[in-house]
Amino acid sequence: MLKVNEYFAGAVKSIGFTDQTNTASVGVMSAGEYTFNTSCTEIMHIISGSAQIKLSPNDDWQTIATGAQFTVEAHSSFLIKVSTDTAYLCQYR
Repeated sequence: MLKVNEYFAGAVKSIGFTDQTNTASVGVMSAGEYTFNTSCTEIMHIISGSAQIKLSPNDDWQTIATGAQFTVEAHSSFLIKVSTDTAYLCQYR
């Protein structure tokens, strides 16, 4: 089953899906800065473009390039900044 999601007045759009064992979404973020909250662990893969992320208020900004990934713990939030449209795949655990 596919589920279409839209966040931040349409600046972030994704299509969520579930296979036999896992849930994931694939989407695009327009240039901007966003805060996301998590209910489960998320593994975010940057497919094209790049992003700067901040996983907690005390962390420094990290740059995540095309082909790289980062993990966000369950029940937390993270900041993400993209300077150009950036595609991602997010796996939920």
